[in-house]
Amino acid sequence: MSKADLSLAASNIAAQLHWASSVITQSAPEQDSGLLDSKILLCYCLNCEQTYLHTWPEKNLNDQQLQQFQSLVAQRMAGHPIAHLIGYRDFWTLRLQVSSATLIPRPETELLVETALELTLPVNAKVLDLGTGTGAIALALATERPMWQIWGIDKSHAAVQLAKSNAKLNALESVDFAQSDWFSQVEEPLFDLIVSNPPYVEQHSPYLHQGDVRFEPLSALISGKDGLDDIRFIVAQAKQYLSDGAYLVLEHGYSQDIVIRSILESNAYVDVLSVSDFNGLPRVSLAKFYRK
Repeated sequence: MSKADLSLAASNIAAQLHWASSVITQSAPEQDSGLLDSKILLCYCLNCEQTYLHTWPEKNLNDQQLQQFQSLVAQRMAGHPIAHLIGYRDFWTLRLQVSSATLIPRPETELLVETALELTLPVNAKVLDLGTGTGAIALALATERPMWQIWGIDKSHAAVQLAKSNAKLNALESVDFAQSDWFSQVEEPLFDLIVSNPPYVEQHSPYLHQGDVRFEPLSALISGKDGLDDIRFIVAQAKQYLSDGAYLVLEHGYSQDIVIRSILESNAYVDVLSVSDFNGLPRVSLAKFYRK
C-alpha cells in the first residue's frame, strides 16, 4: 500500500470506509468481507458502534485515528485475522480475548454449544471441555447452565492463561481451567458430558494456506494424515472418564461425520448421531457411553 494509495482517500469516515473496503477486497476477493472488515476496524479505532459510522459519515478522523486505521488495513491486506488486529472475538453472548496461541472462536462452534445444551443432564452436571483454547465452549455453557461444574483443559500454558483471563472478563470464574495434554492431568474421575473442538484438519490440506488459519497454531488444527488422529484418541480414552450414560460431543469437518460415527460405534458408544449446521453440513457428532 503506497502513500499514493492512501492519499486517494479523504480523512472522513465515508471516504476511509470506501477506500479500505476496496483495497481489502482487492487483496482477497474470495473472502468478500472487505466492507465488514473495514467497519470493524474503523469502529475499533474510533471506539464506537457501527451505527455511528452511518450517522456521521462526514466526520473526519484525527491524525492518530487515521494512522492507526490505515496501519490495521495494511495488516488486514496481508492476511492478518481481524480478531488478532482488534484483540477479541464475540462468541455466543461473550466477548473473548484472543491471541496467536489459540484458535479464533468461530460461529460454527456455537452448534456444539447448542447441541450440548439440548442434552438431558443432571442439574449439577460435571462437564469437561477438552482443548479449551480461549475457553469459548466452557464459558458459553457456563452462561447457560450456572449449576454445571465445568472444567476446561488445554496442553498450551498460554491458552490456559487466556481462558482464565476470559473467565474473569466475563465474570465466569467458577469455570476451572488447567493445563493438560488431553486427559493426562485430569483428576476428576467421571463426567456427565465431555465436549471438544479438537484438531481435525489433514496435514496436507490446502485449507492450511488460506484465510485466518495461516496465523493460528498448527497444533490446534492438524491431526495426522486424515485429520482424525486426535479424535480417535479422544473417543478411545474418554470412556475412562464418562459416567454411566454420559455423552461425548465432538466438532469436526463437514465431510468427516460418517467415519467419526464409525469410530464411535467401534468403541462401544451408542445412540450415535451427527448434527448439521444451517447450511445442512454435518459439523457435530455425539454419542452416549454406558459402563458395563
